Amino acid sequence: MSGWPWRPAGVLFDMDGVLTDNNHFHRQAWQEVAASVLGLTLSEHDLDTKVDGGRNPEIIERLTGTYPDEALAARFHEAKEGRYRELAAGALREVAGLSAYLDALESRGIPFALVTSADRVNVEFGMQALGLGGRFGPRVLGEDVSHGKPHPQPFLLGAQRLGLNPADCLAHEDAVNGVRSAAGAGCRVVALTTTAPGAALREAGAERTAPDFTSWADWLA
Repeated sequence: MSGWPWRPAGVLFDMDGVLTDNNHFHRQAWQEVAASVLGLTLSEHDLDTKVDGGRNPEIIERLTGTYPDEALAARFHEAKEGRYRELAAGALREVAGLSAYLDALESRGIPFALVTSADRVNVEFGMQALGLGGRFGPRVLGEDVSHGKPHPQPFLLGAQRLGLNPADCLAHEDAVNGVRSAAGAGCRVVALTTTAPGAALREAGAERTAPDFTSWADWLA
């Protein structure tokens, strides 16, 4: 692979599965609430191919073939995200090497931003649990975009909020749809294998995959 090592002008981080390995809590919440609210029994294949990456109404459309009306979308979102927070309370930990990587970015003057499909409540919940609230100033949340992942809009907006060209940004994702979003925006993508297999992430557009951030501070040096 050409062009590595490479010094990005900025770094864009997804939250779930990237800052914290929490996908199993989301998957359980999806299974429980899809059954109770939508009457759907989600298989592991459904969770792997339709649920990871994107905003809840768009995921419901993938599962049912119909975009939910406002009332159903709101009821599902409140139930699913509330259940996720119940499951994850007290159990979130940062992905290995994250803090050292953020320190290295800051020491080199490389700005970074959050680009997530999560809503404001879940972002604050996660940031507080991880002690990262003061470290991510620029943020793109699910409610900030009209098109969620895999559409490139979230990462285009993330780069814009850093004042950078997406082609000069490194994006970290964990889901196939997230990788498609970042790559479609023109970012170079290194994906974490916390959620999906490396081969699927590379096929979606990731240039590299890694299990965590353990070696990334050294890579920047």
